[in-house]
Amino acid sequence: MAQIDDFLWTYQNLLASLGVNGLLALSMYVVLAIGQLSLGQAAFMGLGAYASALLTLKLDAPFPAVIAASMLVPAAVALVIGAPTLRLSGVYLALATVSLGEILRVVLVESDLTGGALGLSGIPEKAGLPLIFACLALALVAFTLICRSRIGRAMEAIREDEIAASASGIDLPAYKMAALVASAMLAGLAGALNAHISSFISPNEYGFDAAVTILSFALLGGIGSPFGPVIGAFILTLLPELLRPLHDYRLVVNGLIIVFAVLFMPHGLLVWPIGRIGAKA
Repeated sequence: MAQIDDFLWTYQNLLASLGVNGLLALSMYVVLAIGQLSLGQAAFMGLGAYASALLTLKLDAPFPAVIAASMLVPAAVALVIGAPTLRLSGVYLALATVSLGEILRVVLVESDLTGGALGLSGIPEKAGLPLIFACLALALVAFTLICRSRIGRAMEAIREDEIAASASGIDLPAYKMAALVASAMLAGLAGALNAHISSFISPNEYGFDAAVTILSFALLGGIGSPFGPVIGAFILTLLPELLRPLHDYRLVVNGLIIVFAVLFMPHGLLVWPIGRIGAKA
């Protein structure tokens, strides 16, 4: 038992990153599963992180209320921006949504309320590993059930052919908006959990680099199943630690592994249908 406690204490931050990044991977999965290349997850994560941190530091709000707010604030923003941006597709949608993260970063840097460029520190560590991985497990179960339902089959139809899906009576705007809101809520939750276990957040954590990293989770793991992006997130989170003995070369090796995975496994690492969209119960 003492060895387990020592292990958890030593690698707490790494384990927390696995759970948080798993949630972020699922936030990307839900929009890619419907054929939308939205890159606003980093911004939604920042909104959730700052909303939760401010509620905790300024108002001493109860943690359940803080968690709820961290999901509702990004969801409200997603509803506002969804109507104009979801009319776009492909790279145009990606550019429109990734700009949200840059706008948020500038606002956070210039705001005294959010600590400016220095960010916020001293956030109480209220989110432990059990809570983080419980949230990840619940999200995985929920998506697996959705994938095996009529909703999952509709999502697959939209991803494969929007015109045919619309002709069959599927409400495209409603599904796209629901996917964006669900993505925002998951990313906001991940941001709040991360803020309350690391005790520090800064604007630079939620910019373009973060958006690309979250996308890489889903691309590496594959979007045929909700488990794929989570596996991709785990691998890309662990790689820097596993390659630490290589020192300055570990980032190069990390990048090469990703490139080879994309070239030789374009559908991702997880290709078998564990709870994939459209799978029959």
